[in-house]
Amino acid sequence: MAASEFAFTHACCLLENGVRKFLFVLALCLGVSSLASAAEMTLVLADGSSVTGEIMKSDDSGVMVRTGSELYTNLPWARFSQEALKQLATNAKVKPAFIEPFIEPEPSQRKSEKVEIKINPVTRLELPANPSLVGGLLKSSVGLFILLVIYAANLFAAYEISIVKARSGAQVIGLSAILPIIGPIIFLIMPMKSEAPPAAAVAEPAFAGAAEHAPKEEALVAEASWKKEEKKVEPQIFARGKFTFNKRFLETKFAGFVGEPGGDALKFNLTAKTGAGHLTVERIAQIGAAEIIFETPNGQVTVPFADIQEITLNPKTV
Repeated sequence: MAASEFAFTHACCLLENGVRKFLFVLALCLGVSSLASAAEMTLVLADGSSVTGEIMKSDDSGVMVRTGSELYTNLPWARFSQEALKQLATNAKVKPAFIEPFIEPEPSQRKSEKVEIKINPVTRLELPANPSLVGGLLKSSVGLFILLVIYAANLFAAYEISIVKARSGAQVIGLSAILPIIGPIIFLIMPMKSEAPPAAAVAEPAFAGAAEHAPKEEALVAEASWKKEEKKVEPQIFARGKFTFNKRFLETKFAGFVGEPGGDALKFNLTAKTGAGHLTVERIAQIGAAEIIFETPNGQVTVPFADIQEITLNPKTV
């Protein structure tokens, strides 16, 4: 009897402990679900739609909302309505500095007082009652400078007019200094001063010298033509260093000696100085890429361009 009572009592204790554990786990689950549901927020957007989820983080561009177990969405501040913005302001994960610029103040918080604009007085220059042109210029430093420049230009114009009109510079500049602007105009409209030489003085040398200079002029013309005929043709020397002996140079400069004589070949004799000695060239038989063939009184001679030291054109004597 005692053993059966002990077993029954032990079973009741075990059953009671299991019920307590079950109730504890159930309460824990309900608490977690309530906390999760409390963390979720339903936010109304500006377009009338709404989004439900947990605020994960916020920054200056908006907030990140977890709408499901693995679903996240980023919403900018401009998409939230004013009610949603105020609701977000109470969330600990949202910094007030990010959201305050987007929350419109209440009408009672708005300042209705108008800011008074203060206009400071401006100091202005005093103008004379009835200013005149010259008087206004004399009372101002800028005006005095302008008058000085005009006066200097007046004297310079007088100097130029005295040169053009062949007048005395002192006379024109002096009058222009006394009568500015008017003085230069007076001399400008006056005719140019010119002194013509006496007619008799001009006529006498013309007739008297005609007979004296005529023979001299004829003698000078004859002497010039005689000197021109006696002018000799100088030899032309083409030395290595001053000239480059190649096919292009030889074909261009001594074209009259290639083939039938012509051009310079009619006026000059051609001689070539090489390492072997001097050659008297009658004509050029052929010009190759690196050598030239001269026809000499002793036959054809092939000379490389590099062996040519000097080529001379000597005038022919009649």
